[in-house]
Amino acid sequence: MSQYSIRLYGDPVLKQRASEVTDIDGTLVRLTDGMIETMYEARGLGVAAPQVGVQKRIFVYDLNDGSGAKVIVNPEISEAAGEWTYEEGCLSIPGLYWPITRPKEVHLRGLDLDGNQISIEADELLARMFQHELDHLDGTLLLERLDGDQRKQALRDLRSRMLTQP
Repeated sequence: MSQYSIRLYGDPVLKQRASEVTDIDGTLVRLTDGMIETMYEARGLGVAAPQVGVQKRIFVYDLNDGSGAKVIVNPEISEAAGEWTYEEGCLSIPGLYWPITRPKEVHLRGLDLDGNQISIEADELLARMFQHELDHLDGTLLLERLDGDQRKQALRDLRSRMLTQP
């Protein structure tokens, strides 16, 4: 069982902008190991540090393509192009999905756990996942990507679920 649990909609930590990582050390490596374990237990494609209650600009991901889990420290998107609408969900809002339009292609930069520069050209699902995790690092939830009517319905659905859960 993971040492972390996924923070859910309503937790104030999800609405705050995470701070830059200034030291890549053993503590950060242990954090990412725990985040990866949490991501696998939750059956997610990615987890940002704020989703486990840590306000650091770092996320982990694994698209189940055989290459294993990866870590990005202090990520930023330097370029974005195109448009792609796709049913998107979030571990912090479990069980609900919405059609979200995002750029189809992005160029992501950041650091790995050795402090080396990373530069990744991504499209479709990988690009979407990068954008989704960066939203978490900026304190933006998926609900904020919905239009007014979708958002109202999503909030009604969330309230209904909260009332029916033990």
